[in-house]
Amino acid sequence: MGEDAVSSTPAVKKRYAMVGTGGRSNFFYSAIATTYNATSCIVGLCDTNQTRLDYANNRLEALGHVKVPTFLAADFDKMIATTKPDEVIVTTIDRTHHIYIVRALELGCNVVTEKPMTIDAPRCREIFSAVERTGNAVRVTFNYRYAPHNTKVFELLRSGAIGKVTSVHFEWLLNTSHGADYFRRWHRDKRNSGGLLVHKSTHHFDLVNFWLQTRPVSVYAQGDLKFYGKENAESRGITKFYTRTRGSEVAKEDPFALDCEEVPTLKALYLDAEHEDAYHRDQSVFSDGISIEDTMNLLVRYRNGAVMTYSLTAYAPWEGFRVNFNGTGGRIEVEVVENSYVNSGGDQSLEGSLEKSTILLRPLFEKPREVEIDEVKGAHGGGDSVLLNDLFGEPVSDEYMRAASHIDGAASILTGIAANRSIATGQVVYVDDILKVPG
Repeated sequence: MGEDAVSSTPAVKKRYAMVGTGGRSNFFYSAIATTYNATSCIVGLCDTNQTRLDYANNRLEALGHVKVPTFLAADFDKMIATTKPDEVIVTTIDRTHHIYIVRALELGCNVVTEKPMTIDAPRCREIFSAVERTGNAVRVTFNYRYAPHNTKVFELLRSGAIGKVTSVHFEWLLNTSHGADYFRRWHRDKRNSGGLLVHKSTHHFDLVNFWLQTRPVSVYAQGDLKFYGKENAESRGITKFYTRTRGSEVAKEDPFALDCEEVPTLKALYLDAEHEDAYHRDQSVFSDGISIEDTMNLLVRYRNGAVMTYSLTAYAPWEGFRVNFNGTGGRIEVEVVENSYVNSGGDQSLEGSLEKSTILLRPLFEKPREVEIDEVKGAHGGGDSVLLNDLFGEPVSDEYMRAASHIDGAASILTGIAANRSIATGQVVYVDDILKVPG
């Protein structure tokens, strides 16, 4: 549908324009077109790639929503002027989040953005300045806050079940399906994603900020590329290599290869669209050009005095996390096992869905007991459906205050940004120094 077409929607609905129509965008526009079509509607789509725009528009129509005007990225301002959205949903690649967040705010819209809010301190400062100048709001979609097991941890800590928290040990494991996928895509270039300590760990650092109701003070980190990449593969005796799966005979022997031809959504979004932008979704995880780490370890001190040890491994045999809290009154032990997935490689409701979760409370001088969790089925431990209702459903109060602002978005990425600086310098980095303007 052309730019001059305008959808007919009741005035009572909140109007959303979306920029970025890759894999993550479907999460938002599908919910608006179906579950929340009484309260919300899409009025415009924007992307660098017309093929992906057309795919999203066709999906909207298939879901019962009218087709909407589409705009290439250079016409973002025109989209806002033409379609007059109340809010803009940003699901572009991470390094461009700030461009659309800032411009949407300046054009009078509130913003809903995928995590991470942005990837470095200068971009973060731009967003803060735009919020202050315009008075408009930014919402960061931290879906893990809404997962019932994570909310239960918050409840336990808030209740004082283990007294004052003194230390946290947090280990997150990405398996050889989901974890490997970051090394096939644009994320593999740190200039695009800030590395996994920003792109992925922003979830985890936000959870700790949320659970402890505090902010990071200092970070010391070490990280390296230990598994993926050509050099590591060569050291393990691999001698056959390829650049991408499509057209490669060598890829047929590689269990890490992703054949987008076999997955209709991946084919439509990427293979059928690459003639426009030369973006290859199926790159080899053992090729050159990877500039992000796959093995990361941090030591973080918080304002409330707690200290966290954190580990992220991107080539584990299972997916999920373990987090343990030590306090003056006992200990909480959490283990969550998630089902494996590839972004846009199947049913989105299964992305990060639970295989199992347990919370064990160990009070001092008492027997340990397992804590009951009211689990919800669905993606990201059941958090996605709760988040979507908070975003697009009828407004209700949330006793847990899980909605995340630009301040929360900054607090989570600053841990990762400080970690990246610490890895580069070998020094402890103080988070307050990150946002200071040089000179």
